[in-house]
Amino acid sequence: MSGQQRHREPVDVHLILRRDTREGPQVLLSRRAGDVYASGLWHLVSGHLDGPGEDVVTALVREAREEAGVLIDRADARFAVLVHHRGPGGRSRTGVFFEVRTWRGTPSIQEPDLCDAMGWFPLDALPEPMVAYCRAGLDTYLAGQMMAVHFQEPGDAVAYEPALDRRRPVEAVRTGPPVDAVRPEAEVRSFAEQAVGRIESWTDTSWAREGSRVWRVRGAGGGTWFVKVHHSGRFHHREVDAYRTWVPRLGAAAPRLVAADPALRAIVVTAVPGRSLHGAVHPPAEQQRVFRAIGRLAASIHHVGAPSGSGPAGNPLGKWQRHLQGARPHLAVGDEDFIRATLDRAAGLPSLPTVPTHGDFQLRNLLWDASSSCLSVIDFDRSEDGPAVRDFVRLADAWACRPDLHAAVMDGYGRALTPLEEQHVYALSLLDAVSGIQYGALHADPELLERGRRTLARLSATHHP
Repeated sequence: MSGQQRHREPVDVHLILRRDTREGPQVLLSRRAGDVYASGLWHLVSGHLDGPGEDVVTALVREAREEAGVLIDRADARFAVLVHHRGPGGRSRTGVFFEVRTWRGTPSIQEPDLCDAMGWFPLDALPEPMVAYCRAGLDTYLAGQMMAVHFQEPGDAVAYEPALDRRRPVEAVRTGPPVDAVRPEAEVRSFAEQAVGRIESWTDTSWAREGSRVWRVRGAGGGTWFVKVHHSGRFHHREVDAYRTWVPRLGAAAPRLVAADPALRAIVVTAVPGRSLHGAVHPPAEQQRVFRAIGRLAASIHHVGAPSGSGPAGNPLGKWQRHLQGARPHLAVGDEDFIRATLDRAAGLPSLPTVPTHGDFQLRNLLWDASSSCLSVIDFDRSEDGPAVRDFVRLADAWACRPDLHAAVMDGYGRALTPLEEQHVYALSLLDAVSGIQYGALHADPELLERGRRTLARLSATHHP
């Protein structure tokens, strides 16, 4: 010690709540309001530690719940960035930034006296004005760095100003893959450039799940496309077949196939406008408008071809026992009896006519363009002929406990489901929950596992239609 007073400063935590969309990664931000520091500026969900007994991860979980109403498991918090910050007033602090990609609940304003807006923003197009300290942490995160010193000078603004960027990164030991690893292998790059010309940039927009390989590419001469490598030949055949048969009849509501290579299991498709509805926050009236559009789009898909006669595809409930065997270790007491009794009865239901179906019709595959109020659908690798209600199974999770949204979908669809169709939706939802639990546990996919458990709990709490 030099004899001077020991340096002491507060520690705070910052939540980089991230969701990945076809347009690229997005982060949740809130706008500070009222009689608080940096009122009117955008900021991450954040806060101080509550005394010496609270660690940084516990503080992060608490702040996420208190400010945004989302529940985070400690195991899902990933350390991202450390920022040593000094504000214009001369006081310093240490900020620990965590990335979180899995959570429960829909983000919403929980402290209206301290926050007047909350929303998702592209990481490459952050809003202004933003707290400079927060921007320093996000810029460090985006640069792939782990630490920065951000000491502002007296007279600097609290808000970020590009001309007064005080961020000074501190290099860390590198043990991860090279930057080029975000691009696909050379054969896929060559295939894509043969289809659209020289590509200037590759951005990995894969979903955070095993086997997802998708990139947004920008051409040297302009233009944006998506390149996708399928997990299996079966998925590749399904998506290409859909693009070459019925998807073009959806017009602007779906991408267009540019090129396909069965040997590489790769495709190039056009980009469509809008942002994924997964995790999107809209006012109730806007939500109803969106869900009405979802119903109209579902009707368009199911009417691209004449219904065919009932067959095995009209009642796809025969494989539930295989899924149950894999899910069994992860079920609660009484779940297996409920599943067996329900699906045994459902196996005897009359089959339904088959039509083209999307197969994975859920919010993350639906893009909403607010400027034009247009809805698009992407990802057809699970497309196949089946009962029309197949496309309401994963969507039902979005309208659970929201009868107004269910009514909006049916209004857009043009009719209510028949009692037989309702029974099929119920049974297929249970089958999807069991298969989700089985697959999520096998492939360490916590989001899929949690969705399966949530759906199972919802179905077991209700009576059979």
